[in-house]
Amino acid sequence: MRTMIFGAGTDLGVHIDGADLGPVQLMNDLKSFYKGESMLLSKDKSIIKSRNLSDRRKNEYEIEKFNSLLYKNIVDKTKEEYFPIMIGGDRSAEMASAFASAKSNIDVGMIWIASHAGYDTFESTVSGNLNGLSLAAINGYKNSDLRSYHDGKIIQTSKTVIVGVRNMQSGEKDNVRYSGVTVFTTQDIKEKGVETVMEEAFKIAGFKTKGVHICYDLDIIDPDICPGVSIPEFDGISEEEAMQINEYIVKNFKDVLSFDLVEFNPLRDVDRKTEQIALNILAQIIRAAENKKKFEQKTYY
Repeated sequence: MRTMIFGAGTDLGVHIDGADLGPVQLMNDLKSFYKGESMLLSKDKSIIKSRNLSDRRKNEYEIEKFNSLLYKNIVDKTKEEYFPIMIGGDRSAEMASAFASAKSNIDVGMIWIASHAGYDTFESTVSGNLNGLSLAAINGYKNSDLRSYHDGKIIQTSKTVIVGVRNMQSGEKDNVRYSGVTVFTTQDIKEKGVETVMEEAFKIAGFKTKGVHICYDLDIIDPDICPGVSIPEFDGISEEEAMQINEYIVKNFKDVLSFDLVEFNPLRDVDRKTEQIALNILAQIIRAAENKKKFEQKTYY
């Protein structure tokens, strides 16, 4: 199957600089073995980025403009039967990618692999970083102003699974509780094991859907191992567990519709540790995508 890599060069969703450089670096690294098609979208260099922590709508207009373009390009290429892989950039670009999958495939489940739930709203956010509102917007839980460009279905909360979360503010916890999404914490991964958690995640996200959209956020990994992210959270999973998650995804790739890797910030990296982990994840996914059969049957759980 043909693969299309989309670089989402944006850091507008977070007050920390540098995530916009992640796709550039990773896509340059991939040239050594990836010979398929790619497209790099970068934020407008003339933008004066807001970093004001008291602003609960930081860079809202600029994010919508960027995401609208990214969304359109992913939808167009998916119609041409490309398998889309999006490389971020901060997690705000995930809204465009997930909505593109929902638009192209109608009934989609989602596995959100990250230390942050992404379930804040404009009312509950403490930081005003709009990457923290991403999953709530994708699920149609408030935040409608962040999906003005999308005229398709949202991804249902009953078909959404968060894997690896370990930091939620009280308001965000309430949002998650009321939303109905399924949550597995970092502690669940350590106690139950990767296989058990991911098996359950695929069952939930894949139940009576056409397939699963996956967002893999590098901040799920402990920052001592993977320091190159904008907002690190300690007590994360190990590199071995991170690769086991990816290997499980590859093993079940017949049910995967689209894949995103987000939040690589090369300005925060140390000795290129995060870069190498990101490349290892992407190499496995690209290989699986290129081997994916064009007209395979979806297995319903």
